[in-house]
Amino acid sequence: MVYILLADGFEEVEAVTPIDALRRAGVEVRLVGVTGMTVAGSHGIRVEAEESIDGISPETCEAIIVPGGLRGVQNIKASKKALDAIKQAHDAGKYVCAICAGPTVLADLGITDGKKAVCYPGMEDEMGSALMVPGAAAVTDGKVITARSAGTAWDFAFAILSALRGEDAARKVSGGVHYDYLKI
Repeated sequence: MVYILLADGFEEVEAVTPIDALRRAGVEVRLVGVTGMTVAGSHGIRVEAEESIDGISPETCEAIIVPGGLRGVQNIKASKKALDAIKQAHDAGKYVCAICAGPTVLADLGITDGKKAVCYPGMEDEMGSALMVPGAAAVTDGKVITARSAGTAWDFAFAILSALRGEDAARKVSGGVHYDYLKI
């Protein structure tokens, strides 16, 4: 099970693109409401969560995803339950993934310390001791996957899919949507 944390102010494309790619590959994904069950994105798109933050099951978690959107990230940082879920997933050896401003949540928890990472340009000072990879679209370092911005949402999605189900699955889905991931 992959959990995508949604808090009011999240960046819609950074949440919906991984959902789309993962579900096309048959990966079970649940939208988790951090600030409620109806969550408003940063551009006014409302999304219905499928699970509350209390419903995350550490036993079934394969990965947890933190989309960006500055206000959404601030709301995740303000939620002890969301931070605990991210930390528990990391401590259990699950994939922890974040895009745009989202990697700053991982940095605050010490998850990116000593790891290669990328974040929204200009937020590098908030990444603690992460080893920043300037200009990268998406970076995978062990069980930590980070991406730069809304414009790299497909790269992020396919990095996650590749980590969870292998490059063949990522190639198949990227080919199906005619996205030149991994130079298929």
